[in-house]
Amino acid sequence: MTMTGLAKWYAYMKSHDRAALWDLLHPEAVFESPVVHTPQRGRDIAFKYLSSAEKVLGGPGFAYRGEWRCENGAVLEFDNVIEGIKINGVDIITFDSHSRITHFKVMVRPLKAINLLHRLMGEELMRQAGEAGAVRPQPTPATMAAPPVRKV
Repeated sequence: MTMTGLAKWYAYMKSHDRAALWDLLHPEAVFESPVVHTPQRGRDIAFKYLSSAEKVLGGPGFAYRGEWRCENGAVLEFDNVIEGIKINGVDIITFDSHSRITHFKVMVRPLKAINLLHRLMGEELMRQAGEAGAVRPQPTPATMAAPPVRKV
């Protein structure tokens, strides 16, 4: 793998240029969150999650601490402290032959950090939804269930 895709990812994290992130994502990109049990498929939703994660996690204390590469991807270990909670995690990124992200998986520890990120990401996604009017929550079994039949 040419490291062009990884270099572009690092450049995005430094610049916060949302247009650069959009261009980096493959149209069929898949994003896997540590708090959402189903993969999020497609550039639109992957973009929303990744740009929100950058705002939530990418503050002044954010740093990549380790990097492991393979032919078509990388694992990047990161950490930060938010609201007094140390967050440690990895980004597992896969690139296609054109250096676009095809798959992005985030894993986070400890549980306190996951709970914090769940809350903060929810707030950020709702804020973005208010600005753009476009984020729709993913259906859950509870929201997909048919209403109870009422006997008359």
